Amino acid sequence: MRVLHVLDHSLPLHSGYTFRSRAIITAQQASGLEVRGITGLRHGKAGPPVEAVDGITFHRTPGGASGPAGWREWREVARLAEAIVALADEWRPDVLHAHSPALCGLAALRAGRQLGIPVVYEIRAFWEDAAVGNGTGREGSFKYRLTRALEDEVVGGADAVVTICEGLRGDLIARGYPPERITLSPNGVDLSLFGDPPAPDPALAAQLGLEHGPVVGFIGSFYDYEGLDVLIAAMPLLQERLPGSRLLLVGGGPMEADLRAQAEASPAAGAIRFTGRVPHGEVERYYALMDVMAYPRKASRLTELVTPLKPLEAMAEGKLVAASAVGGHRELVRHGETGVLFAPDDPAACAAALADLLEDRSGWNTLRERGRAHVRARHDWAVNVSRYQAVYQDLLGRRDRKGLRGGPTQAHAGTRG
Repeated sequence: MRVLHVLDHSLPLHSGYTFRSRAIITAQQASGLEVRGITGLRHGKAGPPVEAVDGITFHRTPGGASGPAGWREWREVARLAEAIVALADEWRPDVLHAHSPALCGLAALRAGRQLGIPVVYEIRAFWEDAAVGNGTGREGSFKYRLTRALEDEVVGGADAVVTICEGLRGDLIARGYPPERITLSPNGVDLSLFGDPPAPDPALAAQLGLEHGPVVGFIGSFYDYEGLDVLIAAMPLLQERLPGSRLLLVGGGPMEADLRAQAEASPAAGAIRFTGRVPHGEVERYYALMDVMAYPRKASRLTELVTPLKPLEAMAEGKLVAASAVGGHRELVRHGETGVLFAPDDPAACAAALADLLEDRSGWNTLRERGRAHVRARHDWAVNVSRYQAVYQDLLGRRDRKGLRGGPTQAHAGTRG
C-alpha cells in the first residue's frame, strides 16, 4: 500500500509538527507501507523539488501564491492540489493522508476527487485556536470563523477523520459529526530514539551555574499559552521552601524578551537561567541536568482541547513531570501515578506542587518507571501506527466494494450526521 502524506511543512525544519510527521512516516515505513510526504507553499525552506531527510522522501510544491488575503490561500490550495495530482501520475498512491491546517485538507480533497482515491484528514489542533494561543489571531474574529468553517468543510468531505486527542474528538462530536467517523491517534514518541538517558555533564552544569540544588526545567517554544511567566512567578515561592532550587529554560519564541525581563526583576533572578535555542542534537544534554520538567500551560480553549508532545518525551527520557491541570495535560498525566498536576494560572499552586515533589524523593523512581511504562503502553509509535492501517484498509475495502477504483470518489461519503 502507498500512502501520501499532505503536510504544511516538514523536515529539515524542526517543530512539534515535523517531529510527529517524521514519527508517523518512519513507523509506517517500518511496518511495510510505502510512504512519502508532500508539502505546500508554506514549507518556506529552500531546497530541491524532491528531498530525502532522515530516510523519508518529501516532494515540494513548486511556484508561489500572491494576492490579497483569501485569494492567496485559495491559490495555495490550487498549487498544492496540482502538485499532488502531478505526483500521483508518477507514484500512484492508494490513500491521501492530509494533516491540518485545513488548507492541506482542501487540497487533498480536490486532488482525491480528481484521482479517485480516498482522503484521510488528521487534525492536530484547530488552527484558529492555535492562532489565538500564539497571539496572531482573536477568538470570534472573521478570520477565526472562516478558518473554523474551512475545517468543517474538510471534515465533512473527508472519507475518514483522525484526531490526536479526546479533546479534539469531543469537540467534533459536539458539532454533530458521528463518533464512528473519528479515529483517535494520540501523540506519541519513537521509543527507539530513547535509550538510557545520558549522565549529567559536569562542565555544562558548571557553565550554567547548576552544580547544586534541584533543577526545574522547560524545553520548548516560548509562547504565552505555555505559562512560563507563571513558572517564573512561582520561583520565589519555591525558593522559600527549597532555597537551592534552580530554573532552566531552554528554547525561544515570541515571549522570550518579556520572560527575560520578568526573570531579571524577580527576587529569584539569580536562580533562573536562559540558554536560548539549542541544536536539536544537544537537547538531551540539557534534559540530563533537569530533575523535574515543568509544563505550566495556561487554561484556554487551545490547551483544554490539545495534548502536547513534550510531556511524553520527558516521560520517555525518564524525567519527572509536573504539569498544569488543563484538559490536554489530563489526557497524558495521571496525578500521583505518572506525574503531578496543579491548578493552571496559579504561581502558588505551581510552586507548592514542585516543592512537594522535590522534597520527597522516595517516590521518584516509581513515578519515572510508571511514566515510561505509560508511554510504552499507549504512546509508542511502533504500536500506535496500526490505528492508521485499520482506517486505510477500511476505506480501500469500501471503495473496492462500491466499484470506485479508477473513478471519482464519493466526495461526501463521510458528511455529517
